[in-house]
Amino acid sequence: MKLKFLGTGTSQGVPVIGCHCRVCTSQDTRDTRLRSSVLITTDSQKHILIDCGPDFRQQMLTNRLEQIDAVLLTHEHNDHIIGLDDLRPLIFKNGKNIDLYSNARVASELQQRFPYAFASVRYPGAPSFNLHEITGPFELFGTAIDPIEVLHNTIPIYGFRFESLAYITDASRIPEVEIARLHNLDYLILNCIRKENVHPAHFILPQAIKLFEELQPREMFLTHISHEMGLHAETELELPSGMHLAYDGLTLNFSDKKPAINLQ
Repeated sequence: MKLKFLGTGTSQGVPVIGCHCRVCTSQDTRDTRLRSSVLITTDSQKHILIDCGPDFRQQMLTNRLEQIDAVLLTHEHNDHIIGLDDLRPLIFKNGKNIDLYSNARVASELQQRFPYAFASVRYPGAPSFNLHEITGPFELFGTAIDPIEVLHNTIPIYGFRFESLAYITDASRIPEVEIARLHNLDYLILNCIRKENVHPAHFILPQAIKLFEELQPREMFLTHISHEMGLHAETELELPSGMHLAYDGLTLNFSDKKPAINLQ
């Protein structure tokens, strides 16, 4: 199985419009971050997208991707769902609805925000989805998926565990009952918005380091990163051994447990 980071930025992305800081003007491609999303490729070569934000179309074209078989949604904020309309070419090509998996609150929000996709009579060209409520562990394409409920400020949202890898974004707290399900990981992917100044809805670097020391995954990759984190090359050198900044295009192979780098 493989995970590819399609985007590793916050809701504003990096560079931020109108910002001229060192990060936003960096020539290092690792400092350019689209909105956070990853693609899981299963052993059966099925493609599971986690979150579908405003950069989805660009992410698909940049990575020369042509198929999405299912979408897992962590929560309903725009930077995680607003790209769903851009799934239309795949829906039309395959001649069938795309399956979306979320909690009940997110499913209700999708129907309000994209009413044309769920209308009993849809206009020609509208997207079409099948909604599936996540209530516990489930399986897709022969792959076991374990939802991990975390808190985004006060909002319960989902992270997901696949075998020895867990992906958590937009968390500010992980309840103890869920912490217990994050042990014995090869890869823990965790949101981390900046180095300092506590954020009400996202982990900052000292909190991420504390979790890294507590959970002791073989490696941790930080995502959902803002320009306030600093330059990738400099910040990477400041992190504990085994802890890294993710970047757009990075691929992790968690079948043979060896991370691979692929910027194409």
